[in-house]
Amino acid sequence: MQMIDTRNPSERKKLVFAGVLGILALLLLWWTFVGFGSAGKVSSTGSKPPVSNRSTSSRVQAQTVGELKGDLLDQLRPVVYQNSIPNVPDAQRNIFVYYEPPPPVERAVVTPTPTPTPTPPVLLASLSPSNVFARTGDFSLEVSGDKFTPQLKVVIDNNEMTTRYISPQQLSAIVPAALIANPGGRLVMLRSSDGALYSNSAALNVTAPPTPNFNYVGILGTLHHIDTAILQDKASKEIVSVQRGDLLGGRFRVTSISEKELIVVDNNLRIKYTLVYTTQGDRGNPLQRPTPRAEGEDDEL
Repeated sequence: MQMIDTRNPSERKKLVFAGVLGILALLLLWWTFVGFGSAGKVSSTGSKPPVSNRSTSSRVQAQTVGELKGDLLDQLRPVVYQNSIPNVPDAQRNIFVYYEPPPPVERAVVTPTPTPTPTPPVLLASLSPSNVFARTGDFSLEVSGDKFTPQLKVVIDNNEMTTRYISPQQLSAIVPAALIANPGGRLVMLRSSDGALYSNSAALNVTAPPTPNFNYVGILGTLHHIDTAILQDKASKEIVSVQRGDLLGGRFRVTSISEKELIVVDNNLRIKYTLVYTTQGDRGNPLQRPTPRAEGEDDEL
């Protein structure tokens, strides 16, 4: 075992420091288990004085031995309780308050004042004819009005027509058949080439022409090759027989008869119609079936 050299100053300081630590440890143990002063003494009654855990402005005095041995009702006393509101700082922000944008301002709709349409310098009053049938040929259109000049042209759907100046109140134009090939309305107006003069517009009505209401259902041949066509009225289902040159329905002239088709021409409008041979008539009618051409008994070359 190594001995401590007490003649060394540093060793002596270590010994003194160790002794001080030991004394402090003993004092701490004594204070823990025994205590110091009058706080550690026990009263003559054998019980320690009550210690209040809550500091209040007024303290309740401890009961004596005589009070503890008395009647229980005599020991009752009111409890003084002082309620104190803690000082809580105001909230920095209210979470229930949120930003609501203001309602949009509805701008009043301002309707612009319509600019009055200038009165055309030329007046178009009427058309003659104002109604025509589609698929007809070229025709002459008479225009009546006022303030007409030789510079004005009849314009139909932005197509200039060949126009003839008659008077300040009348013009005439040739309308080609191509412009009235299909039913519908046509816009007619008067306009000069430079656009300085123009008129109001008028409507030319193009209607569908009447069509033959018959079905071509059969053909009969004779000895001299004079064919007879068998037709059936679509409305009354009546069977009608016609030959070349006959007038069908009082309007359509028969011009050609063959085993495949029947050609008729509108006697008033000069429109040609083709009726194709069909078997869609009433079934069971022997006139609907094509009849073979009758052969002569004495056919010789």
